[in-house]
Amino acid sequence: MIPLSVLDLAPVPAGADAAQALRNTRDLAQHAEAWGYNRYWLAEHHNMPGIASSATALVIAHVAAATRTIRVGSGGVMLPNHAPLVIAEQFGTLEALYPGRIDLGLGRAPGTDQRTARALRRDLGNSGDSFPDDVVELQALLGPERPGQAVRAVPGTGSQVPLWLLGSSLFSARLAAMLGLPFAFASHFASDAMMHAVRLYRSEFRPSEQLARPYVMLGVNVFAADDAEAARRLFTSLQQQFIALRRGRPGKLPPPVDDIAAVGSPAELEMVDHALQYAFVGTAATVRQELAEFVAATGADEVMVTAQIHEHAARLHSFRLLAEAWRQA
Repeated sequence: MIPLSVLDLAPVPAGADAAQALRNTRDLAQHAEAWGYNRYWLAEHHNMPGIASSATALVIAHVAAATRTIRVGSGGVMLPNHAPLVIAEQFGTLEALYPGRIDLGLGRAPGTDQRTARALRRDLGNSGDSFPDDVVELQALLGPERPGQAVRAVPGTGSQVPLWLLGSSLFSARLAAMLGLPFAFASHFASDAMMHAVRLYRSEFRPSEQLARPYVMLGVNVFAADDAEAARRLFTSLQQQFIALRRGRPGKLPPPVDDIAAVGSPAELEMVDHALQYAFVGTAATVRQELAEFVAATGADEVMVTAQIHEHAARLHSFRLLAEAWRQA
């Protein structure tokens, strides 16, 4: 079976704080390593009360220090929020501390609203237009030193930290293909363009020093429990979070409810169902079968699993059930 990896948004459950969320992240990473997951990525978001991974490079260091073998990285760093040199230095430092274990996934969205993007000192005028140039600049900063090079990333130069491009549209798929980089699609929340993006990426891929053949990783939500009803109940935390976000009231990850129809309107629930169509919810056997069918249909080389589950013990249990079922498939 293809590798499974973990995408962690470091969720802050209702009733807890960021410190607890980061302890939960460390604990999940240690378990994920023991259960055989391939890599563990953290995502950059800002001004989101329910997400504690805004200082993404710091949280990656927190996870890498607590683990030994699993790859750790960003899924992703939102490059337009940062100067390429700063990212090269941060991830060069991570690579120096944890050699051979660091991934650098890059996105071109701000990971927040426009007001917060301005507070990040981001120039909103380019709307990500400089992203391709920034990726190439970052590649050069992490690559071998060139004769006459005036600006170096220290640490960073020569580290060859592997770059990934992340996206939910055709733009990043085409850029990843052009640069010969692995491509991760955010199908766990934006599924509409997935197959088109994957086909375009594979058809236009140009081999590079980093990658000889196209490599696709797809994001999915998995909520596994001992019975189907328990799994569906766990899933309601993510559904509520999406509804709150669409209402412009993001908050901490809410506890599950018995009846999601009592929380959202029919239109809101339809929106959530569409956005989260690649959410596999049920027993270990059910999610294993549905995930295997998803892999067969997409030809994914790797799947990155995320799960916004309110109770940490239930979250651990879900990832463990999936890992055990996947090994037995």
